[in-house]
Parts: sequence; C-alpha cells; structure tokens
Amino acid sequence: MTVVSFVGAGPGDKDLITLKGYRRLAAADVVIYAGSLVNPALLDYCQDSAQKYDSAGMDLGQIIDCMTEAIAKDQTVVRLQTGDFSIYGSIREQIEELKKAGVGYECIPGVSSFLGAASSMGVEYTVPEVAQSVIITRMAGRTPVPDREALKSLAQHQTSMVIFLSVQGVRKVVAQLLEGGYPETTPAAVIYKATWPEEKKVQGTLADIAEKVHAAGIRRTALIMVGEFLGDEYNYSHLYDANFSHMYRQKSVTTDGQD
Repeated sequence: MTVVSFVGAGPGDKDLITLKGYRRLAAADVVIYAGSLVNPALLDYCQDSAQKYDSAGMDLGQIIDCMTEAIAKDQTVVRLQTGDFSIYGSIREQIEELKKAGVGYECIPGVSSFLGAASSMGVEYTVPEVAQSVIITRMAGRTPVPDREALKSLAQHQTSMVIFLSVQGVRKVVAQLLEGGYPETTPAAVIYKATWPEEKKVQGTLADIAEKVHAAGIRRTALIMVGEFLGDEYNYSHLYDANFSHMYRQKSVTTDGQD
C-alpha cells in the first residue's frame, strides 16, 4: 500500500538528513515541504520530475488534499518537516486527517535543531554532577502552554533548558527564568539557524543575553539555551574511568604503582 512518508529534514545542514529520509526524498513523486523552515538545498535530492509544494502558504485542508490526491494516483509522497517532527512538528493533526481518509503513513525521524545546536556549540546537555536532565519547552504565545509548564515553574529545576519559538520575546523569557529561580550568572546562549551556512551564535549570561541578542539582530529561527552545562564546570564521567567497573570492562588493579 502506498503511504505518506513524514520525513524529518534535520536542523538545516542538507547532509544532516538520515539515510532513510534521503532515500524517501530521492524517490518521491510529490514533496510537500515546510518552506519557511526547511533548507531548500534539500530539494536538490529530489528527482527532476518530482512535484514540490511549499506548505508555508497552505492550510491543513490543502495539505491533506495534496497528499490524498497523490496517493489516489499511486504516487509516492513525502511530507518534509524541519528538524525532527516529534518536537513542535504539528504532525498529529495531519496523521488524524490521513486516518479519516484511509491513507497510511510512516514516520522517519530527523535530527532536531536542539541537537544540531548542541553540536555546533560543542556542548552536551547532561554533565555529570552539574545537570542530568534537559527541559525542552517554549514560551506561551498565540499557542498557550499549560500553567504548570510556564517558564517560571520549569525554571525551579535550574537544569539544562532549550527554549523553542521564543527568541522574539527573549526579554520576557529571561524575566520568567529569573523569577523562577535561575541566578543572573547562569550561562545562556542563543543560536540562530543552527547548522545552516548563516548560523549565528550569541553567548552570555541571563544578565546580558537579551541585550546581546537584540544587538545581533536575531528575531526568529533561533533557540535559547540556558544552564550550567554551558559554563566552565564539568566532571568526568565514570564510563571511561580506569577505576570503574562495568559489564564490559573490569577496573584496573594497582599494586605498588603498577597496574
């Protein structure tokens, strides 16, 4: 049965699409892509005969109609979405409509922008004895968030945080994080279009990051990263410690200075 393939396009760099996603894209007869967010260079992987539709100007009904009409013609369809669609991807509504139409689907994950951002920064969100959890969230806007998930509430954990879709309100973000418990000295960074050729990074603390972001002219398509994982404090893990045993390796035994 012909199905719609939801493909995560990755964070921006055209090479950061999965091999499986690339294969689906290269074989597609119809591609519906999020033109406001997906790097158009990814469309270079499409066959010349592929029909390409930019969903930026389409509503849900038009997107579903485009999919179902193509499937009815036994054409292969790829819905190309930015990053990984499991985070702010809006695929649930598309899947529910496809189910109503009796159309099958598959989901091929991608590299999320929050992962691309960490790689561009050369950091890891989980640092032993510093932070062992990551909060991925957004500030309330036209789409509200539950009260229990307000930035002020989440900030009480003072762990690693990545904030999507909120850089346009970075001053409000900072105010809520400080009110929730993060110290002003907490390291912060904003990364615009992580992994794209035009990527831009701004680093500071919660005391000055908003001013730096405005000075850099960053207004959209950026992630806010907050937490001590961005700072100078770190500890080595036990994983590769010579004196730590696990199921694959026994710890070294030292006698009189000799192993």
